[in-house]
Amino acid sequence: MKTPKSCDFQKLKHHNLTSTFATTQVQSSSLPLSHPSQSPPSTLSPLKTPLISPHSLQTSIQSSQWHFIKHLSPNLTPALVSTALFNLRSNPDLILKFINQFELNQNNLPYHCIAVVILARLPSPKQALDMIKRVVSSRVSTNKEVFDELSSARERLDISSSIVFDLLVRAFCELKRGDEAFECFYMMKDKGVLAKVETCNDMLSLFLRLNRTQTAWVLYAEMFRVRINSTVYTFNIMVNVLCKEGKLKKAKEFIGYMENLGFKPNVVTYNTIIHGYCGKGNLEGAHRLFEAMKAKGIKPDAYTFGSLISGMCKEGKVEEASELICKMEEDGLVPVAVTYNALIDGYCNKGDLERAFMCRDEMVKKGIMPTVSTYNLLVHALFMEARLDEANGMVKEMEGKGMAPDDITYNILINGYCRSGNAKKAFSLHDEMLSKGIQPSRVTYTSLIYVLSKRKRMKEADDLFVKIMGRGVSPDVIMFNALIDGHCANENLERALFLLKEMDRTKVPPDEVTYNTIMQGHCRKGKVEEAREILDAMKRRGIKPDHISYNTLISGYSRRGDMKDAFRVRDEMLSIGFNPTRLTYNALIQGLCKNQEGDHAEELLKEMVSKGITPDDSTYLTLIEGIGKDDTFEECNGS
Repeated sequence: MKTPKSCDFQKLKHHNLTSTFATTQVQSSSLPLSHPSQSPPSTLSPLKTPLISPHSLQTSIQSSQWHFIKHLSPNLTPALVSTALFNLRSNPDLILKFINQFELNQNNLPYHCIAVVILARLPSPKQALDMIKRVVSSRVSTNKEVFDELSSARERLDISSSIVFDLLVRAFCELKRGDEAFECFYMMKDKGVLAKVETCNDMLSLFLRLNRTQTAWVLYAEMFRVRINSTVYTFNIMVNVLCKEGKLKKAKEFIGYMENLGFKPNVVTYNTIIHGYCGKGNLEGAHRLFEAMKAKGIKPDAYTFGSLISGMCKEGKVEEASELICKMEEDGLVPVAVTYNALIDGYCNKGDLERAFMCRDEMVKKGIMPTVSTYNLLVHALFMEARLDEANGMVKEMEGKGMAPDDITYNILINGYCRSGNAKKAFSLHDEMLSKGIQPSRVTYTSLIYVLSKRKRMKEADDLFVKIMGRGVSPDVIMFNALIDGHCANENLERALFLLKEMDRTKVPPDEVTYNTIMQGHCRKGKVEEAREILDAMKRRGIKPDHISYNTLISGYSRRGDMKDAFRVRDEMLSIGFNPTRLTYNALIQGLCKNQEGDHAEELLKEMVSKGITPDDSTYLTLIEGIGKDDTFEECNGS
């Protein structure tokens, strides 16, 4: 598109800016302007579009005549604006001020795209990127329309660089709109423009974060097909993708693939795979890689040691992890709070709070400040041991050091009080969360439903469930299970079964805990056949019953004295590979004693002991009661 011929600015130099824009087109351009107070001569035609030149627009922008420019906006053309803005390309602040005068809409989209193309040439892409994000977030145009306008602006300004298209893809990545980023990638390809490898890496990283590993592979294959050369960073992302997919062997083989292509794996490459091995509990594989990287002259960093220490702690090897911290320091690396938090978590999981607190003190001595996560671990461990006062003391200590409790802190506190049955305190903490602008999560509400259920306040639990769904919090299987358990414990099986149907409606798949809970509810009411039907429904759904499922049925039949059915379930349990537990034997012994079959009960006791299962108080009390009721049993033992 050609730039319209501008008016002669030299002829108008004696007029002020207003006079310049007030000049009207007349039938004869030589006619003089009338005084504003006079009526226009009859020879003049009606007012038409003001004659505007790029130079006059540029002057108006430089003079910050924003109100006047907004008045003229209907008469501004993309060609006019592009020329004026191109002349102002060395002053990006003015360009931004100009664009900000217009509320983004379909009509002025070209102006915004012209500005983006000019700003994209600056050393820093931030201003252009921010404007693109504003354009695509407004959704005033389709992605194709935005792409086409950017393309037109690029051609109008005769700019060969394709960076603006890469910035468009990057904007979608930052907005976590992966499909639209990929769509723009293909639009670039159709135009004969290849995305930069850095742009592709942004997309791959996004798909990795969104756990869309399959899409990442599609993009990686497309990069290979159109010959966008990968970097070490690209390979590291794909190694991470393989680890996320659980394909650790392939991830390890990828190192060789990189080397064959002439790329040298770096510490990040090895750290990614070591972290993957540690996450899977394969410490042996992680240590082999640790030695391999050192053999290749790649020095482990704090992240390498941190992954190994965390992996050891999760496997209960806390002492070995502690020794590795010493090794880490010998190598001149300084542990960080995350490293010590892994160690503290390991000791807390072992129930060794004394060592956990010693670790906290050690990190403080070394000048490593505990984090909110450090305190959360210790507070949680104290609550698990019902040391509520000490847990509250830790929270006060944390606040005294200027660290505000986060959502995890509150969830720990609320869960702790719910487990101790203190519903009042739990709801008080919930209200405190809200007052501080911390939004409760599913975890929070599950704990509150749990305590209401245990306190037999099922109407309140149901009302809370409805309320949180109204707030847009989607329940998960754990929340449904907590509510179902409450109704089953309170013998409201009708409501429990309704909730099972509600799970289907909301597309929350039930698990074995869901079905076991409902089976236990039926058995409590003596409805063992209905419980058996639930077990069959569970199997049809593809959910494998566990030993709790079978023990529930055995216990139900035994309480009713139906020992033939109880032993049939026991045999079914054995046939699929589940060994009887103490609960299995106790239930069967209880049923036999109830039926005055003391001799058979005694045989089961001997079998139980021979299998290494130690009887408990319940076992012996059942036998004692059975002995008292069973004359035959007394005679057999007296002879």
